[in-house]
Amino acid sequence: MQYPPSKIRNIAIIAHIDHGKTTLLDQILQQADTFHSHETVPERVMDSYEQERERGITIFAKHTSICFDGNKINIIDTPGHADFSGEVERILGMVNSVLLLVDAQEGPKPQTRFVLRCALGIGLQPIVVINKIDKPHADPDAVLNKTFDLFVELGANDEQLDFPYIYASGIEGFAVADLNDPKVDMRPLFEMIVEKTPPPPGDVSLPFLMQAATLSYDDFIGRQATGRILEGTIKMNDPFVFINREGEHTKTRVRQIQGYTGIKKIELEQASAGDIVSIAGAQEIMIGDTLCDPNHIQQLPPIELGEPTLSIEISVNDGPFVGKDGKHVTMNKIRDRLLKEKRANPSLKVEEIEGREEAIRLCGRGELHLSILFEAMRRESYEFVISQPQVIRKNSEEPYENCHIEVPDAHAGAVIEEMARRKGEMQNLFTDAQGITHLQFIIPTRGLIGYRNEFLTMTRGEGILTSIFDSFGPWKGAIQTRKRGALISLSEGKATAYAAFTLQDRGFLYVKAGDMVYEGMIVGQHRRENDLTVNITKEKHLTNIRAAGSDEHLTLTPHKQLTLEQAMDAIASDELVEITPNYIRLRKKYLTEVERKRRK
Repeated sequence: MQYPPSKIRNIAIIAHIDHGKTTLLDQILQQADTFHSHETVPERVMDSYEQERERGITIFAKHTSICFDGNKINIIDTPGHADFSGEVERILGMVNSVLLLVDAQEGPKPQTRFVLRCALGIGLQPIVVINKIDKPHADPDAVLNKTFDLFVELGANDEQLDFPYIYASGIEGFAVADLNDPKVDMRPLFEMIVEKTPPPPGDVSLPFLMQAATLSYDDFIGRQATGRILEGTIKMNDPFVFINREGEHTKTRVRQIQGYTGIKKIELEQASAGDIVSIAGAQEIMIGDTLCDPNHIQQLPPIELGEPTLSIEISVNDGPFVGKDGKHVTMNKIRDRLLKEKRANPSLKVEEIEGREEAIRLCGRGELHLSILFEAMRRESYEFVISQPQVIRKNSEEPYENCHIEVPDAHAGAVIEEMARRKGEMQNLFTDAQGITHLQFIIPTRGLIGYRNEFLTMTRGEGILTSIFDSFGPWKGAIQTRKRGALISLSEGKATAYAAFTLQDRGFLYVKAGDMVYEGMIVGQHRRENDLTVNITKEKHLTNIRAAGSDEHLTLTPHKQLTLEQAMDAIASDELVEITPNYIRLRKKYLTEVERKRRK
């Protein structure tokens, strides 16, 4: 069904990570009768990507639509983690308002600040949803005041300061305009969206005009440009022109138009002003490019994307176990996979390294941003090696992060001391009634590399650390990011329980008895600052004399199985992470030279 612009509402949901955005969307979709009665609907239905379900976070922006009282409401679910802020920046141009979700207990957080600044900057008037009002320590009125203070701090105009707000519980499935109202369903939220969100501007009678806000890629139809149609109508097989950043014109034809009904993609014969659609037919189109009528050429201002702040070198796996686990091990295969990813994810940059055929540099917005891709590649049977993440400097300046920390008061002193050692400057400190100390720092991005694991250990898993890119600033000098050395295997073979038992007092191990190791592989972390070469394949010396007590029971401390993000944090500048479908190994860089000599 084709809706006129006056009956369309385009909104995005923005929130800090874990503030209940995806759960609220589940309720919106259920109560809008999006699904048939016989359908089995999983929880967090919008988190369709495998890693999103495993990690419990939204990684990619996704589009859905619902119908309410004769209106079509297009909703875009946005990522809540700072590393994927590039997704948020782009989709805000497609919508006419945003639902700003704020936790009724925690209040606004760093990511809330970032996305709100973007929304206010382009003139959107947000609808504030105070979510999770059913939590035991919720204080919705105090959180509403904090949210208003944040609007003031970010320079909101008078109209934006008079924002509409509503209270909700995603898990319980209700929304209320007043805390004393009956808590029934989500209808008050639907009504507020229709009433307070302006319909998209645009005239269906004008020539076709659209801007590519996001990209996707399909092996059959190629690249698809997604955006809101600003003017006019487009039909299947219609000719159109796309204009790139340099102003070059390319004439092509519509191969496919896709829209949404609920969470399902549907093919459309035509789409008009106000619709958010994906159009296939322009293979070389990039984000920010203009799509327009061939007889009415008009170029829109380009979309400025945030620059990457971290880089990692990816090289072929040249270790002793190469090819034993993965199928795709050559640089050509790895390079093709990275370039394919870049087609649909322009926040990534892929750069050749001069004079090194066996390596390539990948740049992104953070460690999680890059590790999501590496995890996807290992699941596709790729095998490769990555270096320690390095910050990208800009005109001799380095990136800084706005870091927000919440820790029990007993751990605050140790955290402050460590952040100062890593060149962090404290901006704010207060302790709430529950004994939780809230800290805010401006810190070089380098200072946070490798700190998250140490932070969790230091706070016994009770601390929360979030950060988001702030700005580029002066170089802060050397920062020591790792205090302990590595335990390095001196031989190839199978790790033994006897050797693990004798080594566990020297530090903690990354491998367990029975794991295969090789010379130069890092098998654990030393308790001291220096590296230590160890023999983890050593067998117990046996004699033909059986004495009482000689067969003592070995009590082994469980080994630490590193995740991909933990491995990236754990390595020093002279170390590498070897990534295969089933293993994540750490090793010294000099292994390459050792292996070359062995092969000669």
